[in-house]
Parts: sequence; structure tokens; C-alpha cells
Amino acid sequence: MQFKLGDIAVEVVQKDIKNLHLSVHPPAGKVRIAAPLRMDLDTIRVFAITKLAWIKNQQKKLREQERETPREYLDRESHYVWGKRYLLKLVEKEAAPSVELKHNKIILQLRPAAGHEKKQEVLDAWYREQLKEVVPPLIAKWEKVVGVKAGKFFIQKMKTKWGSCSPGPKNIRINTDLAKKPLQCLEYIVVHELTHLLERQHNDHFTALMDAHMPQWRQYRGMLNSLPLAHQEWRY
Repeated sequence: MQFKLGDIAVEVVQKDIKNLHLSVHPPAGKVRIAAPLRMDLDTIRVFAITKLAWIKNQQKKLREQERETPREYLDRESHYVWGKRYLLKLVEKEAAPSVELKHNKIILQLRPAAGHEKKQEVLDAWYREQLKEVVPPLIAKWEKVVGVKAGKFFIQKMKTKWGSCSPGPKNIRINTDLAKKPLQCLEYIVVHELTHLLERQHNDHFTALMDAHMPQWRQYRGMLNSLPLAHQEWRY
């Protein structure tokens, strides 16, 4: 279901929820409202009108946000690990693929004639491994602070979110690209998702919980939002 506010299209998704939830998604600022199942469209439209200034402001921020250039996996191309810039060095060798950080270089070893997709696959798998090492102790640390117990955690490519959680099984999902960002950004997302196990909505209660658990969370969110977004087209 969809309606328009001037030249802004608003997608409406009705779910088994109690409150309205408005979101503006990269890269183009697509607007989505999650609404309770029985709420009529006029009520949803009035809600959207009251948030019009906020919607336009979020869309402006997204248009202005820097984007990464497509990765070509060439020698001396810039790649990031925990927010630090490394220059790619390709090494051809008849051996199992590997990735190593050495000084300011990220050394990607592959078999001769490995193509673009293989280079991306090996590097993405390496980023996932970095997160698999770092995420469990972060979850353990913040479970005690937030007062919750998470279920399983998953590392995966995510097109529209840095993280997500499933309140039922209490599972947490982390975007692979967070291994490229400063560690504080990952920590903020972990706390954000754990807090959602107490409060599903982004409301005043959620904000108060975040303020109590991590007073500097807005600084970390601002850091994450100011960094370049991945180049790929994000789908919804």
C-alpha cells in the first residue's frame, strides 16, 4: 500500500504491532511506515504529514552522505578495517587463499587468475571472521549492562540495516560491513540491538534506555552515519 505527500512516496506496511513506526532508507531516502493492522489509511497519512519536516531532513542527509567507489580489488586500492585505511596488495600463489594485515597493507593472497568475484568472496569471508572474534565478548559485556540475555548472533551482508534483532528467539544480526568501521560503531550497534530486546520501538523509552546504558551513543551513531555508505544499491 502506498500514498504520496506531494512528490514524496510513502510505502505502508501493516503488521501485528501497536504503534506506528516511520523510517527513511538509503540510498535514495525511501519512506516506509509500519502500521498496526487495523489502522485506516487516513490516520496513517495524518501521522506522515506531522513528520514531513523530519522526513525531508533525513532525505537531505542521505543525499549528502558520501558513498564509496566500487571496489575493483586492484593493487594499492584503499580498504578499511576497524576504521583504519589499508592499501591492498595482491599476491598470486598456488595455495589456499588468505588475508593478512601488515603495517599499512592488507595482503590478499589468491591463486593465479582468480577473478573479481573470488577476490570479493575471500575478503568478505575474512571480514566476517573478524566480527566473529569481536562480537561475542561485546555481547557478553553489554548483556550485563543492559540486563538481557541474547540468543544466537549472525554475521551477514545486510542491504538496509547495520543490525537487527528478533525479540522472540532474541537473536542478533550484525552487518558484515561493520568490520570496516571504527570499533565504537560496532559496539553502538550491539547495544542498540540488545536494547531492542527490552523495547522494540524507537520511542522515548528506548532513547531513555540507550541514554542510561551508553550515554555517548549519539556520538557513535553520528560517527557511523557520517562514514561512506557501501556503493551497492540497497534493496528493501
